[in-house]
Amino acid sequence: MKNVLIVEDSKAIRSMMRVSFEETGRFFAVEAGNGFEALKTLPTRPFDLIITDINMPDINGLELISFVKSNAAYKEIPLIIVSTEKSEEDKKRGMALGASGYIVKPFKKEELMEMVNKVLEGK
Repeated sequence: MKNVLIVEDSKAIRSMMRVSFEETGRFFAVEAGNGFEALKTLPTRPFDLIITDINMPDINGLELISFVKSNAAYKEIPLIIVSTEKSEEDKKRGMALGASGYIVKPFKKEELMEMVNKVLEGK
């Protein structure tokens, strides 16, 4: 079973993603409401994937990606950005920081799982 960290300030979206992961029977999902919570959660278990929003209070998704990718203990964990930011510039910025995928909200759970499978298989 793969461990996924979902970092999203919307409780409804976080919950929908967690259920989508757990329905597959292949993932255990842990939720964090913002980047600060994510930083406290990262050392609690080995994560196979991080899904993060960009716009969040405290530490935003881009700052979280920068931290993860610059930390030896976490830099190999693939990240997928899920955001309402849909400009090509936002996508390029996230990918340049080290994200492996980018999904624009609103999205269907099938779209999320397709991206997750693509990112994890490419690892």
